[in-house]
Amino acid sequence: MDTSLPIKAPIHTASQGSSQSLLRVQGLSKSYVRGGLWRKRVLIAAANKVSFEIPQGQTFALVGVSGSGKSTVARCVTRLEKPEAGQILLDGTDISLLDARTLRPFRGRIQMVFQDAATAMNPRFTALEVIGEPLLIHSRRDLGGVRPLAHETARELMQEVGLTPDWMHRSIRQFSGGQRQRLALARALSLRPQLLVLDEALSGLDLSTQAQIANLLLDLQMRHSLTYLLISHDLSLVSHLADTIGVMSRGELVEVGSTDQIISSPAHDATKKLLASAAASAASLAAITMPPPSTTTTPRPSA
Repeated sequence: MDTSLPIKAPIHTASQGSSQSLLRVQGLSKSYVRGGLWRKRVLIAAANKVSFEIPQGQTFALVGVSGSGKSTVARCVTRLEKPEAGQILLDGTDISLLDARTLRPFRGRIQMVFQDAATAMNPRFTALEVIGEPLLIHSRRDLGGVRPLAHETARELMQEVGLTPDWMHRSIRQFSGGQRQRLALARALSLRPQLLVLDEALSGLDLSTQAQIANLLLDLQMRHSLTYLLISHDLSLVSHLADTIGVMSRGELVEVGSTDQIISSPAHDATKKLLASAAASAASLAAITMPPPSTTTTPRPSA
């Protein structure tokens, strides 16, 4: 089995104008208050005037070290968090200030896949229940009409993400880590979204499983014209999947460019440090996986 990471073919469009962008984020800001009681309250700017856009069918990777603010941006884009300022334009509609009722129709169009699939799903659920739950939540029809649809959708999606439909009645505790991540993808796809936000979705998996899931993501993107916002700390990993990369540092988007540009000609110190870290990790992995030195010794001449 080929466990090497895939290389995404570049996407060429006639124009990269904003009218073609599925998602446009403009001036997004979000702060948190830390401290209290016996400690001084401090305002932390997790995201400060962040702006980027993603054309339909492409992948934008937001990278940075832990605490750089990239996951905060992801949570704001999915409206798990409400931004304090800025716009989040989905197909031209600003969803940043919508209330829960008005936001409901947009929920299905943006879905999120988390790093730890096990904690993102009810451990008592079967695979069928995990995949079918979003349909039951978002449907306004009676449950009797939705359940057959959920069953058929689960069957189709399990096949599509590389799992046998015969396992749909198994508890998710019976699935491996990589299989659970496939289930998480199937669950996210059940509402036929336009945008998938992948928050460290490949982190924590071994290299072989990472490569398999990465290939699956590329296949799904081509098949359904999906748009990805990929959140990661691993620049070497996202370089195989992203069309464009944005680097975050201390809540700010400090550098944005095509994948080739960021990898070959980094401009900001934060980007250079991420590249150096990726190179060091690759060197360490190569040292670990190298075959052991030969133990064959030259025979001594007889006396």
